[in-house]
Amino acid sequence: MTKMTSAYANKVIRKLNEDKEFWLNKEREGSTYVAAADEEPVIPEYDYETVVKQITELDARILKIKHAININNATNHIKVGEEEMSIDEILVRMAQLSNRKSVLDIMRKREPKKRINSGYYAARKAAPEFEYINYDLEVVKREYERVDAEIAAMQIALDKYNQTFEFDVDD
Repeated sequence: MTKMTSAYANKVIRKLNEDKEFWLNKEREGSTYVAAADEEPVIPEYDYETVVKQITELDARILKIKHAININNATNHIKVGEEEMSIDEILVRMAQLSNRKSVLDIMRKREPKKRINSGYYAARKAAPEFEYINYDLEVVKREYERVDAEIAAMQIALDKYNQTFEFDVDD
């Protein structure tokens, strides 16, 4: 067993994926070669069994670390504001709030009244058309700020947890 924080585990996974990409590239580049019929071929150094063994070992290590992260995320809770949530709940909630924040961002940037230009048809119409917002702009702006603050609070709690809490990873 190895003790890791989530932040460290993710760094290890990135490194393992880089190592895996090295071996995958070795396979892509070395598993075939081209040679002219009238030339001595230059055969790249490639051993299928070695490459497969390396990729399999890296995948197994990545699997163990990701599994430990998933168990950690599902079983451990941290306090965010007045509420206690599991890490996976926080991650899902942050994604939901980020989507809502995007909608609110569009809404808060709209003008209360905007002239509609419809091209050729608009030029033939006598009266201009306008688009109006159908909500209280100040309420939307406040909601945007509230959602942004909630995301920030979750992110700060999650960052602190990811940097400090250690969990076991099978070797």
